[in-house]
Amino acid sequence: MTELSPAAQQVFWAFNKAASGKPDDWHYLPAIAAALEAAADQAVPYLEEPNWGAMRKRSQLLAIAAELKAQTQ
Repeated sequence: MTELSPAAQQVFWAFNKAASGKPDDWHYLPAIAAALEAAADQAVPYLEEPNWGAMRKRSQLLAIAAELKAQTQ
């Protein structure tokens, strides 16, 4: 397992603190990634006419989700 980026680590720790109180429940990573993907779709949907600020935020959320997913493969 590789090191997570600071952004992914913060999401992971926040989830684990709320879910189990343990900082290292790696089995939650797919669920966290799925929640981030859903949040990106709901909060910043794909737009026909791009809003570059919104698309950047969407991209950041999806990048964190992809990083967390990659840890489980």
